[in-house]
Amino acid sequence: MGTVHDIRTKTADSEKITINLGYVDLGHIDLMVKDGFYSNRTDFIRTAIRNQLDRHADVVRQSVARKTLDIGLAHYGRGDLEAVQNRGEMLHINVLGLATVARDVTPELARATIASVTVLGALHASAEVKAALADRTN
Repeated sequence: MGTVHDIRTKTADSEKITINLGYVDLGHIDLMVKDGFYSNRTDFIRTAIRNQLDRHADVVRQSVARKTLDIGLAHYGRGDLEAVQNRGEMLHINVLGLATVARDVTPELARATIASVTVLGALHASAEVKAALADRTN
């Protein structure tokens, strides 16, 4: 089965996102950066996001427990999936964070062993494996 690791506050791995901001909001951010409150726009945006996540931490914790999500990094290697297949089982992958499927996992093995995929964050897998699991991904 996959292994789950806690994500530390500062991790080397991250996902790039793009956001659109109004010019006035962007100007306010630039002013805060210029006045030395933040080192750059990214620092401001990360801080704002973390503050909101902290503010809603109890609600998030309850939702995670209710949805039975694994928090952190989950990696599924070929050996993990072959062991699941040998036991005649199917996986339901539910991750808040990053789920990775190893490059040596074939689309056929993924379909034979993964019943469903729910990832709140990012799923890293080959394009072929993602295509094979498309009808099982929420």
